[in-house]
Amino acid sequence: MPDPHTKTEDVGYAGIRTTADRLSTGEWSSREVVDALVARIAAVDDAGPELRSVLALHADARATADERDRERSAGRLRGALHGIPVLIKDNIEAVGLPGTAGSLALAGRSASADAPLVARLRGAGAIVLGATNLSEWANFRSPRSTSGWSAVGGLTGNPWALDRSAGGSSSGSGAALAAGLAPLAIGTETNGSITCPSALNGVVGLKPTVGSVPARQVVPISGSQDVPGPMARSVEDAALAYAVLSERMACAHPDPGGARSLRVGVADAWRSRHTETDARFDEVLRLLSTLVAAVEPIPVPSNDAQVNADQVAVLVAEMRSDLDAYLASRGGSGPASVADVVAFNREHADVELAHFGQEFLEQAAASGGRASAEYAQARERNVSFARDRCLGPAYEAVDVIVAPAYQPAWKSDLVHGDQLSGGGDVCTPPAILGWPILTVPMGLVDGLPVGLSITGPAGSEERLLAVGLAVEHALGWSGTSESRPWWRAPARG
Repeated sequence: MPDPHTKTEDVGYAGIRTTADRLSTGEWSSREVVDALVARIAAVDDAGPELRSVLALHADARATADERDRERSAGRLRGALHGIPVLIKDNIEAVGLPGTAGSLALAGRSASADAPLVARLRGAGAIVLGATNLSEWANFRSPRSTSGWSAVGGLTGNPWALDRSAGGSSSGSGAALAAGLAPLAIGTETNGSITCPSALNGVVGLKPTVGSVPARQVVPISGSQDVPGPMARSVEDAALAYAVLSERMACAHPDPGGARSLRVGVADAWRSRHTETDARFDEVLRLLSTLVAAVEPIPVPSNDAQVNADQVAVLVAEMRSDLDAYLASRGGSGPASVADVVAFNREHADVELAHFGQEFLEQAAASGGRASAEYAQARERNVSFARDRCLGPAYEAVDVIVAPAYQPAWKSDLVHGDQLSGGGDVCTPPAILGWPILTVPMGLVDGLPVGLSITGPAGSEERLLAVGLAVEHALGWSGTSESRPWWRAPARG
């Protein structure tokens, strides 16, 4: 466990705004911050607990930090993230990082240019510190996968309890933030991949409206559902990062008072089905009722078997078309199609298929892609459910909907896969429509973090951030000792 009294601890848990303040006063330099974080990563990620959240460090991080310090001394600040280190999920292309999506099939095919979202971060003055581990292929490889595992990075642990899941697929981003390895990390979500690791690691995650943050040069699953987004230590930090990523600077400074005019719906169909988590959610609802105009139950249908089956069919087909196009256009040698990836994994089965299969990849390779009638029918049914039966009617009555994000982190199991028995239902209807979700910590259950998810219509990030900030201030979680993980050792049972 890291020493809580060292400077690396102070730097690791400072957050974006606090780090920026200390850089502006000269108390810290960007080089000192980077050095402290690199030392901390070595202590808790590579040695000690072997968290395995950071897959690679950027070779130029220190040189970039020195450049940012010189620019600051000369009075030339690039933007809102000047001198702030950021970790990038390794399915996002960034010059100097592997960009493997956790798969050996993409090893050695490093990016020749930054993804647009990375260019925006650098343009705002951020320092690309490294790449985070993830669930391989963003956790769409097998229905029996273990979240947080990739052939390139191994199994990411949860710093609250090292035998527990860090969630998927942005597991490394969530775990690294919780462990104090950076003030900002970038994740991606198709269905739950920012929401889940944010909830399980006790950090803030914003899955934006699809299209509001560019997804070009991000290894795809689904063009209709994929979106990158920020993960941070506080709602204010997530808002600032989102403003940079989306170029919507009006979102940079959310107002908790803005929540007072909003009507909040409670979706009982999306409860976690975990007694203590749902009880904690009820406590937060009582608090929330004093912060907003109204809190009222809102009927939404459950995500039934047909909805879930249709969504898998949609993702399989879009993966065939979208990943084929991506692989064919990415530089370097190696697989140029989903079928090539399937063949590669079979040839390297001792590593790639050591723990679970690749059923979704195989289904994608055999599918007709977006051109198939089966895809069109499944997508039409999915959208009809999410828009016409679920969220459309709901948002005629309320401005946002809240629900528990997930149950507390389950034990990681490379034999049986994820053992999640409930939770995450809040993710599916917004995922289908590409609508946003903000997840904020709502405290601990049995010593593990649980999250509150706030979702709204397309483009409603400002109101989600206002509600999230009001809840965060009322709970008093962010920046406290309670928000720092316990590094509980693996245990039986």
